[in-house]
Amino acid sequence: MRLNLDKINKIYLSGIGGIGLSALAYYFLNLKKQVIGSDLAESEVTRRLLDKGIDIYFKQKGTNITSDIDLLIYSSALPSDHPELVKAKTMNIPTLTYFEFLGFLSKKYRTVAVAGTNGKTTTTAMLGLALEKAGLDPTVIVGSLVPEWGSNFRFGQSDILVVEACEWQAHMLEIKPQIIILTNVAEDHLDYYKDLADIKKHFQKFVGKLPAGGLFIKNFDDVSSESIKFSGPTLTFGKTNKADYHFSDLKIDTGQQRLAVYKNKELFSEIDLSIPGEYNIYNSLAAIVAADYLGANKHQLWNALHDFKGPWRRFEKVGTSKTNIVISDYAHHPDSIQGLLRAAKDFYPDKKIIVIFQPHHHNRTQTLLEDFAKSFYLADQVIVSEIYQVSGREDKKHEAVTSQDLLDKMNHNKKYYAADFKAIKNILKKINPTNSVLLFIGAGDIDNLARELVKK
Repeated sequence: MRLNLDKINKIYLSGIGGIGLSALAYYFLNLKKQVIGSDLAESEVTRRLLDKGIDIYFKQKGTNITSDIDLLIYSSALPSDHPELVKAKTMNIPTLTYFEFLGFLSKKYRTVAVAGTNGKTTTTAMLGLALEKAGLDPTVIVGSLVPEWGSNFRFGQSDILVVEACEWQAHMLEIKPQIIILTNVAEDHLDYYKDLADIKKHFQKFVGKLPAGGLFIKNFDDVSSESIKFSGPTLTFGKTNKADYHFSDLKIDTGQQRLAVYKNKELFSEIDLSIPGEYNIYNSLAAIVAADYLGANKHQLWNALHDFKGPWRRFEKVGTSKTNIVISDYAHHPDSIQGLLRAAKDFYPDKKIIVIFQPHHHNRTQTLLEDFAKSFYLADQVIVSEIYQVSGREDKKHEAVTSQDLLDKMNHNKKYYAADFKAIKNILKKINPTNSVLLFIGAGDIDNLARELVKK
Protein backbone atom coordinates (compact mmCIF):
# COMPACT_ATOMS: atom_id res chain seq x y z
CA MET A 1 0.00 0.00 0.00
CA ARG A 2 1.26 3.48 -0.92
CA LEU A 3 0.75 5.92 1.91
CA ASN A 4 1.01 9.69 1.75
CA LEU A 5 0.76 11.13 5.26
CA ASP A 6 0.30 14.63 3.86
CA LYS A 7 -3.09 13.56 2.50
CA ILE A 8 -4.21 11.83 5.70
CA ASN A 9 -6.07 14.00 8.19
CA LYS A 10 -8.04 11.64 10.43
CA ILE A 11 -6.67 8.39 11.83
CA TYR A 12 -8.56 5.72 13.75
CA LEU A 13 -6.52 3.51 16.10
CA SER A 14 -8.27 0.26 17.01
CA GLY A 15 -6.66 -0.93 20.23
CA ILE A 16 -5.39 2.54 21.13
CA GLY A 17 -4.72 1.49 24.73
CA GLY A 18 -1.93 -0.82 23.58
CA ILE A 19 1.57 0.41 24.17
CA GLY A 20 2.40 0.52 20.45
CA LEU A 21 -0.75 2.15 19.11
CA SER A 22 -0.77 4.70 21.93
CA ALA A 23 2.71 5.80 20.80
CA LEU A 24 1.34 6.29 17.27
CA ALA A 25 -1.45 8.42 18.75
CA TYR A 26 1.18 10.82 20.09
CA TYR A 27 3.06 10.68 16.78
CA PHE A 28 -0.01 11.74 14.80
CA LEU A 29 -0.90 14.43 17.33
CA ASN A 30 2.54 15.93 16.79
CA LEU A 31 1.82 15.94 13.05
CA LYS A 32 -1.37 17.93 13.83
CA LYS A 33 -3.60 15.07 12.66
CA GLN A 34 -6.99 14.24 14.13
CA VAL A 35 -6.78 11.05 16.19
CA ILE A 36 -9.63 8.89 17.42
CA GLY A 37 -9.61 5.31 18.69
CA SER A 38 -11.13 2.47 20.65
CA ASP A 39 -10.20 -0.09 23.26
CA LEU A 40 -11.88 -2.62 25.51
CA ALA A 41 -11.09 -0.99 28.85
CA GLU A 42 -9.75 2.13 30.47
CA SER A 43 -6.15 2.13 31.67
CA GLU A 44 -3.36 4.48 32.65
CA VAL A 45 -2.45 4.67 28.96
CA THR A 46 -5.97 5.62 27.81
CA ARG A 47 -6.33 8.14 30.64
CA ARG A 48 -3.23 9.94 29.41
CA LEU A 49 -4.58 9.95 25.86
CA LEU A 50 -7.93 11.29 27.01
CA ASP A 51 -6.06 14.10 28.77
CA LYS A 52 -4.58 14.98 25.38
CA GLY A 53 -8.08 15.45 23.97
CA ILE A 54 -8.28 12.19 22.03
CA ASP A 55 -11.78 10.68 21.78
CA ILE A 56 -11.82 7.00 22.72
CA TYR A 57 -14.67 4.51 22.39
CA PHE A 58 -14.72 1.76 25.00
CA LYS A 59 -17.11 -0.35 22.96
CA GLN A 60 -15.59 -1.59 19.73
CA LYS A 61 -18.26 -1.74 17.05
CA GLY A 62 -18.69 -1.05 13.36
CA THR A 63 -20.65 2.16 13.88
CA ASN A 64 -17.50 3.78 15.32
CA ILE A 65 -16.06 3.83 11.80
CA THR A 66 -17.17 6.84 9.75
CA SER A 67 -16.54 7.90 6.17
CA ASP A 68 -14.26 10.82 7.14
CA ILE A 69 -11.58 8.44 8.48
CA ASP A 70 -8.56 8.37 6.15
CA LEU A 71 -6.63 5.52 7.76
CA LEU A 72 -7.30 2.76 10.29
CA ILE A 73 -4.36 1.23 12.14
CA TYR A 74 -5.13 -1.75 14.33
CA SER A 75 -3.59 -4.10 16.86
CA SER A 76 -2.43 -7.41 15.42
CA ALA A 77 -4.36 -9.11 18.22
CA LEU A 78 -7.64 -8.16 16.49
CA PRO A 79 -9.35 -11.06 14.68
CA SER A 80 -10.06 -10.69 10.96
CA ASP A 81 -13.81 -10.49 11.67
CA HIS A 82 -13.46 -7.62 14.15
CA PRO A 83 -16.41 -5.25 13.50
CA GLU A 84 -14.29 -2.10 13.17
CA LEU A 85 -11.88 -3.75 10.78
CA VAL A 86 -14.68 -5.28 8.70
CA LYS A 87 -16.50 -1.93 8.48
CA ALA A 88 -13.33 -0.06 7.45
CA LYS A 89 -12.64 -2.54 4.67
CA THR A 90 -16.28 -2.40 3.52
CA MET A 91 -15.90 1.39 3.26
CA ASN A 92 -12.54 1.04 1.44
CA ILE A 93 -10.70 2.86 4.22
CA PRO A 94 -7.00 1.93 4.09
CA THR A 95 -6.05 -0.41 6.96
CA LEU A 96 -2.66 -1.33 8.37
CA THR A 97 -1.52 -3.30 11.40
CA TYR A 98 0.61 -1.43 13.94
CA PHE A 99 3.68 -3.30 12.73
CA GLU A 100 2.95 -2.62 9.06
CA PHE A 101 2.78 1.10 9.83
CA LEU A 102 6.01 0.82 11.82
CA GLY A 103 7.62 -0.68 8.72
CA PHE A 104 6.40 2.27 6.65
CA LEU A 105 7.66 4.73 9.26
CA SER A 106 11.08 3.08 9.56
CA LYS A 107 11.78 3.77 5.87
CA LYS A 108 11.37 7.50 6.47
CA TYR A 109 14.12 7.60 9.13
CA ARG A 110 17.59 6.37 9.99
CA THR A 111 16.08 3.67 12.17
CA VAL A 112 17.66 1.97 15.18
CA ALA A 113 15.71 -1.19 16.01
CA VAL A 114 16.15 -2.68 19.48
CA ALA A 115 15.43 -6.41 19.32
CA GLY A 116 15.79 -9.40 21.64
CA THR A 117 13.86 -11.50 24.13
CA ASN A 118 14.52 -9.36 27.20
CA GLY A 119 15.65 -5.78 27.82
CA LYS A 120 14.22 -4.08 24.74
CA THR A 121 12.17 -1.44 26.54
CA THR A 122 14.87 -0.30 28.96
CA THR A 123 17.54 -0.26 26.25
CA THR A 124 15.27 1.75 23.94
CA ALA A 125 14.51 4.28 26.68
CA MET A 126 18.18 4.58 27.67
CA LEU A 127 19.28 5.12 24.09
CA GLY A 128 16.53 7.63 23.39
CA LEU A 129 17.43 9.66 26.48
CA ALA A 130 21.15 9.53 25.68
CA LEU A 131 20.54 10.81 22.14
CA GLU A 132 18.26 13.51 23.54
CA LYS A 133 20.98 14.63 26.01
CA ALA A 134 23.42 14.71 23.10
CA GLY A 135 21.15 17.09 21.15
CA LEU A 136 20.53 14.50 18.43
CA ASP A 137 16.75 14.97 18.85
CA PRO A 138 15.49 11.44 18.06
CA THR A 139 11.95 10.21 17.61
CA VAL A 140 11.46 7.29 20.01
CA ILE A 141 8.76 4.61 20.28
CA VAL A 142 9.22 2.62 23.46
CA GLY A 143 7.21 -0.18 25.06
CA SER A 144 6.50 1.59 28.34
CA LEU A 145 5.97 5.02 29.83
CA VAL A 146 9.26 6.87 30.28
CA PRO A 147 9.03 9.29 33.25
CA GLU A 148 11.30 11.88 31.63
CA TRP A 149 8.84 12.19 28.73
CA GLY A 150 5.63 11.38 30.60
CA SER A 151 4.87 9.12 27.67
CA ASN A 152 5.96 6.06 25.70
CA PHE A 153 6.81 8.35 22.79
CA ARG A 154 9.17 11.19 22.00
CA PHE A 155 8.78 13.31 18.89
CA GLY A 156 12.08 14.52 17.43
CA GLN A 157 13.05 16.72 14.51
CA SER A 158 16.10 14.74 13.37
CA ASP A 159 16.25 11.77 10.99
CA ILE A 160 16.83 9.27 13.83
CA LEU A 161 14.08 6.87 14.92
CA VAL A 162 14.66 4.50 17.86
CA VAL A 163 12.07 1.77 18.11
CA GLU A 164 11.46 -1.58 19.76
CA ALA A 165 11.39 -4.46 17.32
CA CYS A 166 8.95 -6.99 18.77
CA GLU A 167 9.59 -10.65 17.98
CA TRP A 168 5.99 -11.76 18.62
CA GLN A 169 4.89 -13.56 15.44
CA ALA A 170 8.15 -12.29 13.87
CA HIS A 171 6.71 -8.77 13.57
CA MET A 172 10.22 -7.29 13.71
CA LEU A 173 10.56 -8.37 10.08
CA GLU A 174 8.23 -5.53 9.07
CA ILE A 175 10.84 -2.94 10.15
CA LYS A 176 13.53 -1.61 7.81
CA PRO A 177 16.39 -0.60 10.13
CA GLN A 178 19.86 0.80 9.52
CA ILE A 179 21.07 -0.28 12.96
CA ILE A 180 19.97 -3.35 14.94
CA ILE A 181 20.69 -3.90 18.62
CA LEU A 182 20.18 -7.52 19.72
CA THR A 183 20.01 -7.68 23.52
CA ASN A 184 19.74 -11.48 23.91
CA VAL A 185 17.85 -14.48 22.58
CA ALA A 186 15.86 -17.04 24.58
CA GLU A 187 12.89 -19.36 24.18
CA ASP A 188 9.61 -17.45 24.16
CA HIS A 189 6.43 -17.11 22.07
CA LEU A 190 6.43 -20.85 21.43
CA ASP A 191 2.86 -20.57 20.25
CA TYR A 192 4.42 -19.22 17.05
CA TYR A 193 8.03 -20.43 16.95
CA LYS A 194 8.89 -24.13 16.84
CA ASP A 195 11.86 -23.95 19.20
CA LEU A 196 14.96 -21.91 20.03
CA ALA A 197 16.55 -22.77 16.68
CA ASP A 198 13.51 -21.34 14.90
CA ILE A 199 13.69 -18.17 17.00
CA LYS A 200 17.35 -17.71 16.10
CA LYS A 201 16.54 -18.35 12.45
CA HIS A 202 14.04 -15.47 12.48
CA PHE A 203 16.41 -13.11 14.27
CA GLN A 204 19.06 -13.99 11.68
CA LYS A 205 16.56 -13.16 8.94
CA PHE A 206 15.95 -9.80 10.63
CA VAL A 207 19.68 -9.02 10.86
CA GLY A 208 19.95 -10.01 7.20
CA LYS A 209 17.65 -7.08 6.36
CA LEU A 210 20.36 -4.58 7.32
CA PRO A 211 21.79 -2.64 4.37
CA ALA A 212 25.45 -3.08 3.48
CA GLY A 213 26.35 0.12 5.31
CA GLY A 214 24.28 -0.77 8.38
CA LEU A 215 25.44 -1.75 11.84
CA PHE A 216 24.75 -4.80 14.00
CA ILE A 217 25.22 -4.44 17.77
CA LYS A 218 25.10 -7.72 19.71
CA ASN A 219 25.58 -9.16 23.18
CA PHE A 220 28.97 -10.92 23.12
CA ASP A 221 28.14 -12.98 26.23
CA ASP A 222 24.77 -14.31 25.07
CA VAL A 223 25.35 -17.87 23.87
CA SER A 224 22.11 -18.00 21.90
CA SER A 225 23.08 -14.89 19.92
CA GLU A 226 26.53 -16.23 19.01
CA SER A 227 25.51 -17.77 15.68
CA ILE A 228 23.55 -14.68 14.52
CA LYS A 229 25.84 -12.66 12.28
CA PHE A 230 25.91 -9.71 9.90
CA SER A 231 28.20 -9.53 6.88
CA GLY A 232 28.81 -5.83 7.51
CA PRO A 233 30.03 -3.78 10.51
CA THR A 234 29.37 -5.41 13.89
CA LEU A 235 30.05 -4.12 17.41
CA THR A 236 29.78 -6.24 20.54
CA PHE A 237 29.23 -5.54 24.24
CA GLY A 238 29.66 -7.70 27.32
CA LYS A 239 31.60 -8.49 30.47
CA THR A 240 34.62 -10.05 28.80
CA ASN A 241 37.33 -7.80 27.35
CA LYS A 242 37.00 -9.70 24.08
CA ALA A 243 33.93 -7.55 23.41
CA ASP A 244 34.36 -4.18 21.68
CA TYR A 245 32.76 -2.53 24.72
CA HIS A 246 33.01 -4.24 28.09
CA PHE A 247 32.40 -3.41 31.74
CA SER A 248 34.30 -4.22 34.92
CA ASP A 249 34.97 -2.95 38.47
CA LEU A 250 31.31 -3.24 39.45
CA LYS A 251 30.40 -1.84 42.86
CA ILE A 252 26.89 -1.88 44.34
CA ASP A 253 26.26 0.51 47.19
CA THR A 254 23.18 2.28 48.63
CA GLY A 255 20.91 1.85 45.63
CA GLN A 256 23.53 2.49 42.96
CA GLN A 257 25.65 0.46 40.59
CA ARG A 258 29.03 1.91 39.65
CA LEU A 259 31.09 0.41 36.88
CA ALA A 260 33.82 1.16 34.39
CA VAL A 261 33.13 0.89 30.66
CA TYR A 262 35.98 0.09 28.30
CA LYS A 263 36.06 0.64 24.55
CA ASN A 264 38.59 -1.50 22.70
CA LYS A 265 40.17 -2.29 26.11
CA GLU A 266 40.73 1.40 26.92
CA LEU A 267 38.74 3.17 29.62
CA PHE A 268 35.81 4.94 27.97
CA SER A 269 33.79 6.14 30.95
CA GLU A 270 32.76 5.39 34.52
CA ILE A 271 29.00 5.02 34.81
CA ASP A 272 26.57 5.31 37.72
CA LEU A 273 23.21 3.53 37.45
CA SER A 274 20.39 4.02 39.93
CA ILE A 275 18.57 0.96 38.57
CA PRO A 276 19.60 -2.51 39.77
CA GLY A 277 20.59 -5.75 38.11
CA GLU A 278 23.33 -7.04 35.87
CA TYR A 279 20.75 -7.19 33.09
CA ASN A 280 20.47 -3.39 33.29
CA ILE A 281 24.24 -3.10 32.95
CA TYR A 282 23.95 -5.03 29.69
CA ASN A 283 21.05 -2.79 28.62
CA SER A 284 23.12 0.32 29.35
CA LEU A 285 26.10 -1.07 27.41
CA ALA A 286 23.91 -1.72 24.38
CA ALA A 287 22.66 1.88 24.55
CA ILE A 288 26.21 3.21 25.01
CA VAL A 289 27.46 1.40 21.90
CA ALA A 290 24.68 2.79 19.70
CA ALA A 291 24.80 6.31 21.17
CA ASP A 292 28.59 6.47 20.83
CA TYR A 293 28.33 5.36 17.21
CA LEU A 294 25.67 8.00 16.50
CA GLY A 295 27.75 10.81 17.98
CA ALA A 296 26.95 11.19 21.68
CA ASN A 297 30.02 11.87 23.81
CA LYS A 298 30.86 10.09 27.05
CA HIS A 299 29.83 13.05 29.25
CA GLN A 300 26.37 13.15 27.67
CA LEU A 301 26.08 9.39 28.10
CA TRP A 302 27.08 9.63 31.77
CA ASN A 303 24.43 12.29 32.39
CA ALA A 304 21.68 10.33 30.66
CA LEU A 305 22.40 7.05 32.43
CA HIS A 306 23.03 8.65 35.83
CA ASP A 307 19.65 10.42 35.72
CA PHE A 308 17.73 7.43 34.36
CA LYS A 309 15.18 6.06 36.83
CA GLY A 310 13.80 3.33 34.60
CA PRO A 311 10.56 3.06 32.60
CA TRP A 312 7.15 2.40 34.08
CA ARG A 313 6.90 -1.09 35.58
CA ARG A 314 10.63 -1.83 35.28
CA PHE A 315 11.70 -2.24 38.92
CA GLU A 316 9.38 0.67 39.65
CA LYS A 317 9.09 1.61 43.31
CA VAL A 318 5.36 2.28 43.52
CA GLY A 319 5.42 3.30 47.17
CA THR A 320 5.01 1.65 50.55
CA SER A 321 2.40 -0.55 52.19
CA LYS A 322 2.74 -0.35 55.98
CA THR A 323 6.48 -0.94 56.50
CA ASN A 324 6.99 -2.72 53.16
CA ILE A 325 8.46 -1.37 49.94
CA VAL A 326 6.18 -2.09 46.97
CA ILE A 327 7.85 -2.63 43.59
CA SER A 328 6.12 -3.40 40.30
CA ASP A 329 7.89 -5.08 37.38
CA TYR A 330 6.75 -6.25 33.94
CA ALA A 331 8.95 -9.38 33.93
CA HIS A 332 7.10 -12.32 32.38
CA HIS A 333 9.88 -14.63 31.20
CA PRO A 334 11.93 -17.01 33.42
CA ASP A 335 15.24 -15.35 32.54
CA SER A 336 13.97 -11.87 33.35
CA ILE A 337 12.43 -13.05 36.63
CA GLN A 338 15.71 -14.59 37.77
CA GLY A 339 17.59 -11.41 36.90
CA LEU A 340 14.97 -9.31 38.64
CA LEU A 341 15.22 -11.28 41.89
CA ARG A 342 19.02 -11.01 41.86
CA ALA A 343 18.63 -7.27 41.37
CA ALA A 344 16.23 -7.03 44.31
CA LYS A 345 18.68 -8.92 46.53
CA ASP A 346 21.52 -6.62 45.40
CA PHE A 347 19.64 -3.42 46.23
CA TYR A 348 17.85 -4.74 49.34
CA PRO A 349 20.25 -7.30 50.85
CA ASP A 350 18.80 -6.99 54.37
CA LYS A 351 15.13 -7.35 53.44
CA LYS A 352 12.96 -10.36 52.71
CA ILE A 353 11.69 -10.53 49.13
CA ILE A 354 8.00 -11.46 48.88
CA VAL A 355 7.06 -12.20 45.25
CA ILE A 356 3.52 -11.85 43.93
CA PHE A 357 3.62 -13.32 40.42
CA GLN A 358 0.91 -13.33 37.78
CA PRO A 359 1.84 -15.63 34.86
CA HIS A 360 1.11 -14.14 31.45
CA HIS A 361 -0.35 -16.21 28.60
CA HIS A 362 -1.31 -19.87 28.97
CA ASN A 363 0.96 -21.05 26.15
CA ARG A 364 4.02 -19.35 27.63
CA THR A 365 3.23 -20.79 31.07
CA GLN A 366 2.86 -24.31 29.72
CA THR A 367 5.82 -24.35 27.34
CA LEU A 368 8.21 -22.77 29.88
CA LEU A 369 6.69 -24.38 32.99
CA GLU A 370 9.91 -26.09 34.14
CA ASP A 371 11.93 -22.89 33.69
CA PHE A 372 9.35 -20.79 35.54
CA ALA A 373 9.38 -23.28 38.43
CA LYS A 374 13.13 -22.77 38.87
CA SER A 375 12.98 -18.97 38.65
CA PHE A 376 11.95 -18.08 42.20
CA TYR A 377 14.69 -19.65 44.31
CA LEU A 378 15.92 -16.25 45.52
CA ALA A 379 12.49 -15.25 46.82
CA ASP A 380 11.73 -15.72 50.50
CA GLN A 381 8.04 -16.32 49.80
CA VAL A 382 6.09 -16.68 46.54
CA ILE A 383 2.42 -16.05 45.83
CA VAL A 384 1.28 -17.12 42.37
CA SER A 385 -2.04 -15.82 41.05
CA GLU A 386 -4.02 -17.41 38.26
CA ILE A 387 -2.73 -16.96 34.70
CA TYR A 388 -3.56 -13.70 32.94
CA GLN A 389 -5.46 -14.54 29.76
CA VAL A 390 -4.21 -12.56 26.77
CA SER A 391 -7.11 -11.55 24.54
CA GLY A 392 -6.64 -12.59 20.92
CA ARG A 393 -3.52 -14.64 21.63
CA GLU A 394 -4.74 -17.69 23.53
CA ASP A 395 -5.10 -21.22 22.17
CA LYS A 396 -7.76 -23.38 23.83
CA LYS A 397 -5.52 -26.44 23.82
CA HIS A 398 -3.20 -24.71 26.33
CA GLU A 399 -5.89 -23.33 28.64
CA ALA A 400 -5.90 -26.47 30.77
CA VAL A 401 -2.65 -25.36 32.43
CA THR A 402 -3.14 -23.42 35.67
CA SER A 403 -0.94 -21.62 38.16
CA GLN A 404 -1.41 -24.57 40.50
CA ASP A 405 0.55 -26.64 37.96
CA LEU A 406 3.37 -24.15 38.31
CA LEU A 407 3.32 -24.28 42.10
CA ASP A 408 3.34 -28.09 42.02
CA LYS A 409 6.60 -27.92 40.07
CA MET A 410 8.22 -25.34 42.36
CA ASN A 411 10.70 -26.57 44.94
CA HIS A 412 10.02 -23.80 47.44
CA ASN A 413 9.20 -23.98 51.15
CA LYS A 414 6.86 -20.99 51.22
CA LYS A 415 4.63 -20.90 48.16
CA TYR A 416 0.96 -20.00 47.89
CA TYR A 417 -1.70 -20.29 45.21
CA ALA A 418 -4.14 -17.39 44.73
CA ALA A 419 -7.10 -17.74 42.41
CA ASP A 420 -7.60 -13.98 42.21
CA PHE A 421 -6.56 -10.62 43.69
CA LYS A 422 -8.84 -11.04 46.70
CA ALA A 423 -7.02 -14.27 47.54
CA ILE A 424 -3.66 -12.51 47.18
CA LYS A 425 -4.74 -9.86 49.69
CA ASN A 426 -5.90 -12.53 52.11
CA ILE A 427 -2.57 -14.36 51.84
CA LEU A 428 -0.62 -11.14 52.39
CA LYS A 429 -2.77 -10.42 55.44
CA LYS A 430 -2.09 -13.91 56.76
CA ILE A 431 1.70 -13.89 56.30
CA ASN A 432 1.81 -10.23 57.44
CA PRO A 433 5.23 -9.23 56.04
CA THR A 434 7.11 -6.36 57.70
CA ASN A 435 10.13 -4.38 56.50
CA SER A 436 10.11 -6.49 53.36
CA VAL A 437 10.02 -5.89 49.60
CA LEU A 438 6.70 -6.79 47.97
CA LEU A 439 7.63 -7.50 44.37
CA PHE A 440 4.63 -7.60 42.01
CA ILE A 441 5.67 -9.34 38.80
CA GLY A 442 3.88 -9.92 35.50
CA ALA A 443 2.79 -8.40 32.19
CA GLY A 444 -0.94 -8.56 32.97
CA ASP A 445 -2.96 -6.44 35.39
CA ILE A 446 -1.08 -7.38 38.59
CA ASP A 447 0.28 -3.81 38.65
CA ASN A 448 -3.23 -2.59 39.56
CA LEU A 449 -3.07 -4.52 42.81
CA ALA A 450 0.37 -3.11 43.66
CA ARG A 451 -0.97 0.43 43.30
CA GLU A 452 -4.13 -0.39 45.22
CA LEU A 453 -2.10 -1.59 48.22
CA VAL A 454 -0.01 1.58 48.19
CA LYS A 455 -3.11 3.79 48.26
CA LYS A 456 -4.41 2.20 51.47
